[in-house]
Amino acid sequence: MQKTKLTFWQMWNISFGFFGVQIAYSLQNANISRIFATLGADPHNLSFFWILPPLMGLIVQPLVGKYSDRTWTRLGRRIPYLFLGSIIAILVMCMLPNAGNFGLAVSGAMVFGLLSLMLLDTSINVAMQPFKMLVGDMVGENQKAQAYSIQSFLCNAGSLIGYVFPFIFAWIGIANTAPEGQVPDTVKYAFYIGAAILILCVLFTTFKVKEMPPKEYAEFHGIDTQKKAEEKAPSMFALLKNAPKTFWTVGLVQFFCWAAFLYMWTYTNGAIADTCWGTTDVASEGYQEAGNWVGMMFAVQAIGSMLWALLIPKFKNIRTAYVVSLLVGAVGFASVFYIHDQYLLIASFLLIGAAWAAMLAIPFTLLTNSLSGDHIGTYLGLFNGTICLPQIAAAACGGFILKLVGGAQVSMFLVAAVLLVLGALSVRLVKEK
Repeated sequence: MQKTKLTFWQMWNISFGFFGVQIAYSLQNANISRIFATLGADPHNLSFFWILPPLMGLIVQPLVGKYSDRTWTRLGRRIPYLFLGSIIAILVMCMLPNAGNFGLAVSGAMVFGLLSLMLLDTSINVAMQPFKMLVGDMVGENQKAQAYSIQSFLCNAGSLIGYVFPFIFAWIGIANTAPEGQVPDTVKYAFYIGAAILILCVLFTTFKVKEMPPKEYAEFHGIDTQKKAEEKAPSMFALLKNAPKTFWTVGLVQFFCWAAFLYMWTYTNGAIADTCWGTTDVASEGYQEAGNWVGMMFAVQAIGSMLWALLIPKFKNIRTAYVVSLLVGAVGFASVFYIHDQYLLIASFLLIGAAWAAMLAIPFTLLTNSLSGDHIGTYLGLFNGTICLPQIAAAACGGFILKLVGGAQVSMFLVAAVLLVLGALSVRLVKEK
């Protein structure tokens, strides 16, 4: 079948709902350590709270891929899953920031927060993965780099909005402090508004995108439907065994990259509260101000990522773009360790954005171009393991590594820089196909 080129706006519509999903994801990333520190968590145990999100992604996303490959409804193949995941995420986003408001003891509030976090990340994963699959389903190989760059742009635009919400709410006068053990209203309102935007964006994609019916999909991807019907559906383990080499080599790069960013999400609040505000007291006004500034720095990272995403297609070789992006990000991570002025951190996080842009677009371009259309959802779900496993490993080792580097949370940025350099060196193992 002749693969018709999609217009820019058709590719935009496919990924637009990702904008809303990423607002939810960025609110989680920027505020989880802040929420649990406020509830009473020890800094050396903070990384353990970050095991749940990737663990749920590791379990959920392969299942979403596997079953959506076999699904066909009036709404399509992938859209029913993203719609269901979004509805659950909206409900949980209204619950999580209120973990300290139900009169529970510290331990009870922690358990409530953990359960809410587990459910939130599960639902976000259910909603997020279908957007990556939609690009693989509906976009030809010669346009996938552009389509994933558009998705990267929308992802970072959503991150930008989610990250700045608490800062803006504090600026307009909403309370940025709260009684001990409770989350400030700035964070609560950010989650509420983010939930409202999420459902609007998902509804937009649901009504604007029409997925290919099974016959057209098979023709588009060159799938022999008769042969497929006669064959027994392979298990996920069988698919992993026969995965293209690109799956594993890009996965190695992913391991180093996602471990690095897990440490950024976990320790930025404590790091800049210490280095720029001179406090480690989570109940202090300075710590909460640092928390808002974390959101601003993550927003700066998103801006840097959006700008860098425009440069990635300009590279003649996508692997070169990958290496350069990760090395620029490593410089950004390392510089945070030496900076004690909140405004100078802007330059650091702009550089970190280069690595993030590459991580969102390049791995999926390399992988989907090495796959046939058959089982693409399952493979993308399994590939999510290269995102989740490094985060689980990094979270499990975070407390030990923090002690090893002296106990100062800002030292973890040097660790992250080393990890990105290792990721850049690993790119040489990736072969384009």
